[in-house]
Amino acid sequence: MHGDDGDGPPSTVDPSRPRDVSPTRPGRRHAAVPTRLGDLVVVADGEAIAGLYFPHHWTDPDPARWGEVVDPADPVIARAAAEVTAYLEGELTAFTVPVTLDGTAFQQRVWAILLDIPYAETTTYGTIARTFGNPGLAQEVGQAVGANPVSMIVPCHRVVGSDGRLTGYAGGLERKAYLLALEEFVAGCSLVDPR
Repeated sequence: MHGDDGDGPPSTVDPSRPRDVSPTRPGRRHAAVPTRLGDLVVVADGEAIAGLYFPHHWTDPDPARWGEVVDPADPVIARAAAEVTAYLEGELTAFTVPVTLDGTAFQQRVWAILLDIPYAETTTYGTIARTFGNPGLAQEVGQAVGANPVSMIVPCHRVVGSDGRLTGYAGGLERKAYLLALEEFVAGCSLVDPR
């Protein structure tokens, strides 16, 4: 299980980006890209990814905030799509595409912790809550994890219940189980290839 040493955001998160997003924000755009897990909506903002949503995403993201529909060949969207495809093929273990995360200060801190969870490892909501000095924040941590706008790239699928059980995932528990099994196989921790 992952420890709690990192408390600052990695370089792919730009904390200087605005947190409130108007539906008409210039530079915000999106496209649907096909993957082995279904068509994903990739939202770009400038040169960074601001959203990655599964079909039937249970947090019900607001499409009005995605900007205009563009061709999936948009360079930022295409780069993210290529990295997601490589990740799902087991050929990529660390994303390099920049992300910009719009959320509250607490959400930003939780998402920064998610970015520090190593590939093929997991942590718990309670462990993350303890990094804030308050294990009672586990439910709030869970809400912040569930509000993560950039699935897979910000690896919220690596957070499990205190007993190791799979709990909550905006893309569905079946996808969460698949992603964790894929990472374990690629890392050599499992002999079962879920692909």
